[in-house]
Amino acid sequence: MSINGLGVVSRKANEPALLEEIVIDPPGPGEVLVSMQASGVCHTDLHYKQGKISGDFPFLLGHEGAGVVEEVGEGVTSPTKGDYVVLAWRAPCGSCRFCSIGQPQLCAASLNAQPRMKIKKDGLALNPALGIGTFCTHTVVAAKQAIPVPRECPPEQACLIGCGIMTGVGAVLYTAGVRRGSTVAVYGCGGVGCSVIMGAKLARARRIIAVDIAENKLTWARQFGATDVIDASKEDPVAKIKEMTGGNGVDYAFEAVGTPQTLSQALWSRDLAGTCTLIGVPDPTMKLELPMLDFFGLGGNLRVSWYGDCLPSRDFPLLADWYLRGELDLDRVVTRVIGLDETEPAFEAMERGETLRSVIKFDGA
Repeated sequence: MSINGLGVVSRKANEPALLEEIVIDPPGPGEVLVSMQASGVCHTDLHYKQGKISGDFPFLLGHEGAGVVEEVGEGVTSPTKGDYVVLAWRAPCGSCRFCSIGQPQLCAASLNAQPRMKIKKDGLALNPALGIGTFCTHTVVAAKQAIPVPRECPPEQACLIGCGIMTGVGAVLYTAGVRRGSTVAVYGCGGVGCSVIMGAKLARARRIIAVDIAENKLTWARQFGATDVIDASKEDPVAKIKEMTGGNGVDYAFEAVGTPQTLSQALWSRDLAGTCTLIGVPDPTMKLELPMLDFFGLGGNLRVSWYGDCLPSRDFPLLADWYLRGELDLDRVVTRVIGLDETEPAFEAMERGETLRSVIKFDGA
């Protein structure tokens, strides 16, 4: 039986997203209905609202979510009704060309639910952001997208594991494989960049150098574990990193902005045979000019991190456990707790650089 709910809907590029009544159909085979308890407001949601991801409006925004399974579809054995879950925007299918050779983190046929949600007043089918949609009272996702985590992890913190935290920590541990005792530079110290810093701390990096142009973000970086900070608006970060590392550069550089300038800086901040990992999502028009001989001479790796190369079923409970043991500071990531009707001010605060994460907390959570 269909139920009524509320959701934040983006109908047209660059126009305010509005809280609207929505209709949620029951979950189909292999799907679950989740009652949302919290959702992070991520920069990717802003990109959806601006039309930079796709033109398939209307969008049901949100993709960092935690909640409780309210109903399960045919054939679902896990999760079960009543389970407390964090939602993953990638869920390996288990049978594609990558899954079949043991690389499920690269799954080419990630699972999603069928379209189950529409706007009540005009019946338009909603396109959930990243196949999830979490700025809503209820959502329907593929069962494998709903990952049970310990209930002791509060929803405001747990929801962030679903995207930004996992992306940053996973980029360190899985994509780059940061070694104990190594040196790290992080370009961009927003939510994902600070998660990279926490990941580098977990990996026991010896030195973590944070680079940004905003003073408040450099302050956040220190709070999350950066040993050094560089204000790139005042000095050349590449030259400064070389100076700080005896003329060599760092073993690992991470780019969490998504611009040619910062990626170039991250590349040339490396030591011989160092690894650079691109996490920031570029604009479709952006291009990088690269002196190929210099790139060849420096050697090493240029990697791209998709979702931190994670396996949600393995990694979400692990990150929740690290939070509960005090090894992952999710409390500090939550800058503001807001209501479902406050997403537009949250986007504005994000664009001004005032927040790491605004988190929507739902009534009754």
